[in-house]
Amino acid sequence: MSLHAQALTPVPQQTRQVAQAAFPQGNRYLQLRDTLGTIYDDELFADLFPQRGQPAQAPWQLAVVTLMQFAENLSDRQAADAVRARIDWKYMLGLELTNPGFDFSILSEFRQRLVVGQAEERLFNRLLTLC
Repeated sequence: MSLHAQALTPVPQQTRQVAQAAFPQGNRYLQLRDTLGTIYDDELFADLFPQRGQPAQAPWQLAVVTLMQFAENLSDRQAADAVRARIDWKYMLGLELTNPGFDFSILSEFRQRLVVGQAEERLFNRLLTLC
């Protein structure tokens, strides 16, 4: 998979409306996105992906899913299901409500790229810098 950096977009309007209706008192992921934005961008991971080939899932999204997966102690399959099913996760990732998500195996492939590229600390360091 290759990296074709994607422009970071705001939360889709319908996703925003449904999430705010579902969580009128707020939610940690809605607050996190509204306060810190996307946290990561694709350029932070550019050196881990080849320039040619089939486009990869946006690395910034995989990094965010990895954080949420850790926070909720979810397996890769459970985390991929959460991307498909949960409004708050779609909000955090800036996805349309109809977005089908991705196959769970992409998460382990992303973590493997981090380890092979000795880039695993990037997730923590970027979050620490923002906080």
